[in-house]
Amino acid sequence: MKSTFFSLAALAAVAVAAPAKNNLLALRQAAPEITDGDILNYALTLEHLEDNFYRLVLDTFSESDFAAAGYDSAFYDNLQEISSDERTHVSYLTAALTAAGVTPVKECTYDFDIPNIKSFLVLSSMLEGVGVSAYLGAAADIMSKTYLTAAGSILTVEARHSAYLRSTLKQSPFPSPFDVPLTLNQVYTLAAPFIVSCPEDNPPLPVKAFPSLVSSPNNPEKITAGTIVTFLTEGYELQPASEKTEIYAAIITVTGPVFAEATRVEGGFSFRVPTAPEGTAEIAGQTYVVLTGCNTTVTDETTAAGPGLMEVTPQ
Repeated sequence: MKSTFFSLAALAAVAVAAPAKNNLLALRQAAPEITDGDILNYALTLEHLEDNFYRLVLDTFSESDFAAAGYDSAFYDNLQEISSDERTHVSYLTAALTAAGVTPVKECTYDFDIPNIKSFLVLSSMLEGVGVSAYLGAAADIMSKTYLTAAGSILTVEARHSAYLRSTLKQSPFPSPFDVPLTLNQVYTLAAPFIVSCPEDNPPLPVKAFPSLVSSPNNPEKITAGTIVTFLTEGYELQPASEKTEIYAAIITVTGPVFAEATRVEGGFSFRVPTAPEGTAEIAGQTYVVLTGCNTTVTDETTAAGPGLMEVTPQ
């Protein structure tokens, strides 16, 4: 994947062991100051991805294809409405950036693996959930009240998209009382695998992708607290900075991360899904996992890999 994005973060107590056996710890670099223009262009980057995704699906599968897969005309009409919403978000953000004197990013070239309608539904639900977490996580950094209100109004629409698609997949449309905020880098890590290349004249954004973390296809279909799951570090190996350093899986929640000791297995790490402490956000629904060498906090500086995704069934 060719990326126009930049900004390095340290991997704290855990580092990626590259094939060339580079130093285990990356150098820290101060993150650049993030402006409202950066955040709007970050949001526009995600909206371009979603807009392209839905247009591709509607060009690939007809209403009769959806009917053959068991989805009626009402669902197809709603899907067209979701696509229209994403296109409108692109238009709004592009206009807002232009009016503010900031060059808006143009859409990139994408690669979506959509062999059938079922795979589309799973991926669309995931993307909408990430969209909710992206706007929620970025809201605290928006300085302009006008932009904050607009971002909030987009967030609520993305949440309705997510709930509708989750319900279509026979999942709880609202599995938790809280949604999960993600940082700019965490969201870009999840979006980056779908981006092949971007226009060279796109303004660069202060974001980077962490090493990917992928839920094993051998994980149980139903995951609850107490289930042992495996996440794969495909194409690379994580090594602790010292023999005394533990590796943890951290579940991101709005009330703070919940940690579990991770055990190295072939191709990745396994851990038992923890139960959130009493009085904190339940671990349920679309759940985000990072690997870290720290068991007290999760930041871009302490993240070694991820986030990865798993669906946790509410108890």
